[in-house]
Parts: sequence; C-alpha cells; structure tokens
Amino acid sequence: MTPSFGPRAVAKIFGALPSYPASLTFAAAANLIAWPALSNQDWGAVAGSVLSVQVEDLGLRLYFSLSRQGFRAEPGGRPVVTFRASAGDLARLALRLDDPDTLFFDRRLRIEGDTDLGLRIKNMLDAIEIETAAAAMPLGLGALVLKLRRWAGRPRGAGRSDWPC
Repeated sequence: MTPSFGPRAVAKIFGALPSYPASLTFAAAANLIAWPALSNQDWGAVAGSVLSVQVEDLGLRLYFSLSRQGFRAEPGGRPVVTFRASAGDLARLALRLDDPDTLFFDRRLRIEGDTDLGLRIKNMLDAIEIETAAAAMPLGLGALVLKLRRWAGRPRGAGRSDWPC
C-alpha cells in the first residue's frame, strides 16, 4: 500500500510538530518579504503581544509578536489575537485575490481573542497595496509575487497553465 500525503496526512504531521520551528520560519520569511512594506505602520498597539495564525486545514499554528524590528517568533502561549483560515484562503488573502472583509463575513477568516485589535491589524494590512508591498520585496520576490497573483487570479482553463513560471 502506498502512503498518502494528502491534506489529512499533512495536517496530522504539522499537528504533531511543535509550533516554534514553523513560527521561526514564518517570522524569518515575513521579515524578508513583508516587513519592508509593513515597517512604516504604527504597530505600537500590538508591540510585545503574542499573535497567532492558525492554518486549519494543515494543522499549523504560528505564534509571533511584532516590534519596530519586525516579526519575532514566539514559543506559543496565549495569543492576544488569533487569525484562523485555510491555507488556500490565507494564500488568496496574501495575494489580494480575495477581500478580507468578504472572507471575514463568510466566516472563512475568523478572528478570535481581542477582535477589535484583530480588526485593526486586518485593516492596517489591507491598507497596503500589493504593488507597494511587492516593490519593497528584495531579491526579485516582488515580481514573482505579482506573477503568481496574475496566474492564480485567472480562471482554470482560461489559458492558465499549471505553474506560473
């Protein structure tokens, strides 16, 4: 029998792993890719607070905080705000293919804990245009993100190949 590595198997693996290594990876990637565009926002309201992103279909839990220096991985704890969504919905949010308010009201994006603070964070992130964020990304990552966004935004079968590159 061939082992299955579908979504359930991935969720089982991620769910069994400690969250800190994934949080370290997330913080490093976010500092490289997103922080250049986010650093001019006023993060004072969340400075030092533990935040969490939970990727439900993968069983992945990320814990981090923000400061003037950027994202910092946290070992866990009790987050002030938790954002929950599927991997696909989070990817579509990051690529600005779906509106966060639509996902929020459709209950595909859930904000738990201090929801006022969570909505404030969501609005701060939403205020940054993807083109502005992409322009601030190093190593040609911005061009790759915009290309991926164009590819992912096209309907299947409408001249869309399997991979954007």
